[in-house]
Amino acid sequence: MVPHTMLRPFGVNPCAAGGHLRRHHARLCLRRASSVDATTGTLPGGSSNTRRRKKQAAEESRLEVLYDDGFGSATMKDYWEAVRAMPKDDGGPPRWFCPVECGRPEVDRAPLLLFLPGSDGVGMELILHHHSLGKLFEVCCFHIPVNDRTPFEGLLQIVEEYVKYESALSPSRPIYIVGDSFGGCLAISVAARNPEIDLVLTLVNPATSSAKTSLQAVLPLLETMPSNLPVVQPHLLRYLIGNPLNVAMVSVQNGLSPQETLQEFSNSLTSMLPLVSELGDIIQMGTLVWKLKLLKSGANYANSQLHAVQAEVLLLASGIANLPPSGEADRLFKTLKNSKLRYFRNRGDRLLMGDGFNLLTIIKGVSMYRRGRQRDFVNDFLPPTLSEFKKTFGEDFKLFNQLLSPVMLSTLKNGNIVRGLAGVPDKGPVLFVGYHQLLAMEVPALVEGFLREKKTILRAAAHQVFFVGNYEILRQELSLFDWFSAFGAVPVSPINTYKMFERNEFVLLYPGGVREALHRKGEAYKLFWPDQPEFVRMAARFGVTVVPFGCVGEDDFVEIVLDYNDQKNIPYLKDAIKSFNEDFKGLIRSDFYYPCQFSFNKEASKTLSVSYVIQGTKTLVTYCVCAWLQGHGERR
Repeated sequence: MVPHTMLRPFGVNPCAAGGHLRRHHARLCLRRASSVDATTGTLPGGSSNTRRRKKQAAEESRLEVLYDDGFGSATMKDYWEAVRAMPKDDGGPPRWFCPVECGRPEVDRAPLLLFLPGSDGVGMELILHHHSLGKLFEVCCFHIPVNDRTPFEGLLQIVEEYVKYESALSPSRPIYIVGDSFGGCLAISVAARNPEIDLVLTLVNPATSSAKTSLQAVLPLLETMPSNLPVVQPHLLRYLIGNPLNVAMVSVQNGLSPQETLQEFSNSLTSMLPLVSELGDIIQMGTLVWKLKLLKSGANYANSQLHAVQAEVLLLASGIANLPPSGEADRLFKTLKNSKLRYFRNRGDRLLMGDGFNLLTIIKGVSMYRRGRQRDFVNDFLPPTLSEFKKTFGEDFKLFNQLLSPVMLSTLKNGNIVRGLAGVPDKGPVLFVGYHQLLAMEVPALVEGFLREKKTILRAAAHQVFFVGNYEILRQELSLFDWFSAFGAVPVSPINTYKMFERNEFVLLYPGGVREALHRKGEAYKLFWPDQPEFVRMAARFGVTVVPFGCVGEDDFVEIVLDYNDQKNIPYLKDAIKSFNEDFKGLIRSDFYYPCQFSFNKEASKTLSVSYVIQGTKTLVTYCVCAWLQGHGERR
């Protein structure tokens, strides 16, 4: 059994494909026809009834908070089984297939995602992500049979015709293309030739510099060998299927003892050996030579078209055993007009099959998921999944939470103060208004607390700095900016606030903004709120429950050593701060600066209850107090 549904092979014109492909598009057209008014026979218009129906449909298509995205359910064993099913010669041309495990998308107007494989051409390298991506995309993968000899121009034409067909079928729907290695060259070429189509590219270690690799240097020598010679040399096989040691490590579960980990790794590696032998019989020297030539022609064509790419581009680059020469990701980042770059310095070249590498989380973190021409930060937001919650707060922020030891207190209607969030409303719309601690360290604890206890997302209204600009800090593997986007932050604006109130969201507002989070010496607990109210009238219109809150403790045991006034007088930091601020022309100047150095006071601080009374609304006002304590200080 092959774990996917294969579409009938087709060549240049996808419209002339066989029955399965036509049924695929007929199903899409049927879904559109179902939106026609059954009584009048007309398409939905702008009437209030139609808008209500659209809003109700959008509400029904929302994913639950902390839903199970299925990430981690597939293992490398599934990948090996899929590769084992690869025939030696099926006599067919390149084709598309729809993985069965992806299922039907669970969101309305789900975009299409096309996967273009690497040099092996199997098309199953995305198998660890099928479950998670299938809930939000219509996934379709490209397969190139092992003995196929279609040149790069022919492959490009097949992909391009299918992209054009899907774009004509749904002009307002973006098309995502994930290109791995050689697939990255195909993706760049398609985007350059079709600037009018709304494309979003994700390039995973694109092979645009493959002409500089060591294998290309020995290509003349490989051409002299018999074409039917099996490829059994480990280095050559690694070029097509990746490092067996790294791939075997993916199947090892986390949390095992050293002895159990070694045993699990040994079993995984042993199970791979028969497959490696089978691949050596399937992939012969003639196939390898053809793949190298195909890769070289694809890289040359893609490099000649980089200047014409208008699509959004996300570059994902690994740091260990990366086949492209170092510096290639930087070159592409500087050349492509609308690109973002993320480095994964501790991972190998097979990123998509790496342990704990969640492609969906990365796409959400860089704010590149959308279902229309323009991204809507409110309506296109995807709630965090259960696996993302466990990874973020169980691993990434574990030490951070242990250091701060956050405690949350809330006030009930009868005035009693209880530990936890029992005094906070269970349903929105709710507006939380408070002030920042130093470096906004309270935000992760607030987000985790509401997710853990209330199963609710706090949509933080954040500064534009979190959503614009391509500066060095955004190019780190673990970016705080990406975390903010993935867990609900939106650019602060009246329109976004209005949309969130309309959707009955839980909104987190800091009137003091970034200036309050980056306060300086002697400004502990000082407010930087504007003179005019920003939210009261809008909150009253939607009947919003306003929850003022205070955060105490951090400024009591943290002492600032160098603040902005000190850093701007240091020559090296002065230039860095100036360059940092120049990336945000057009934004309100807030004097951003690097995280200030601080030290901890020896004496533990006691908890203080701080609250604010917000008047002007007709709804109930409750209180939420968050206390941060050092060590085992007194809690009350």
